[in-house]
Amino acid sequence: MENKWLVGTVIVLALAIVVWAASTSIFHGRAHISTEKAKQKLTVITTLFPLYDMAKHIGGDKAEVFLLLPPGVEAHSFEPKPGDLVKINNADVFIYTGRFMEPWAEKIIRGTTNKKLVIVDASQGTRMIQGVFHDADEPVGSLDPHIWLDFDNAKIMVRNISTALEAKDANQKAFFGKNLEKYSTKLSQLDLDYQAALVTCKSKEIVYGGHYAFGYLANRYGLKYRAAQGFAPDAEPTAKDMANLVEKIKKDKVKYIFYEELTSPKIAETLSNETKTKMLLLNAAHNLTKDQFNQGVSFFDILENDLDNLKTGLECH
Repeated sequence: MENKWLVGTVIVLALAIVVWAASTSIFHGRAHISTEKAKQKLTVITTLFPLYDMAKHIGGDKAEVFLLLPPGVEAHSFEPKPGDLVKINNADVFIYTGRFMEPWAEKIIRGTTNKKLVIVDASQGTRMIQGVFHDADEPVGSLDPHIWLDFDNAKIMVRNISTALEAKDANQKAFFGKNLEKYSTKLSQLDLDYQAALVTCKSKEIVYGGHYAFGYLANRYGLKYRAAQGFAPDAEPTAKDMANLVEKIKKDKVKYIFYEELTSPKIAETLSNETKTKMLLLNAAHNLTKDQFNQGVSFFDILENDLDNLKTGLECH
């Protein structure tokens, strides 16, 4: 009896070991497959939020997209750290807006050793306009770097991104192409929404208590645009500049002063107080706050909110 019990126990243990071994093998097999799938995803590093949003939508679940600019940080004041170079060097694709927006990017590119890294200057093929303000950082001849605020340019940028992803993963060309078509269609609809709304406005003048970021948008929709600062947010306007702007606001009977994202609104507040006008946000979409990033706010969300505020500020029907 005792021997039978012992034999039965041995058999049960043997079966348990076989089952455990099989399940472990399956587990490791699945883990291996999961790891392989993760490896198949492209690693994409983008500098600014519009590029991040575009790459996320085009890459879908075939790409891991990272934003180099930390959420909450103003784009023009960003300086990359040594760790950022490591991230870029280990990526499959690096996307930046162009030398006028990220003058530091070309230095980083020269420092990379990854010969397989696909580097994308998203401004290639876009229509750029001349800068209006000039200083030591933006000499005469500089072009306005805020190209994504012309939606035709945005379509070219997203096409450049799609082409780069296809170059790294030709097997997913149809997938990327389909996502490109969807994104471009949304940009076309956004453009139509802006055209339909802004043509009805009582006022055609945007007064911006921030840096010169909306030249493309104003140019596209036939608006006048006055900004208190140059291209860089730290380019403080002089007392004479402020006095002239206050006089112009009063003369034109402007009712709203627009302020920018992620920087102190003190200039807009000063203009508002001096002219008894109200304030509204106008976000150029360089970047977003940490909360917005965590909530999944998109490029389209920002631009749709801008349109709502423009309709209010410019008294559109």
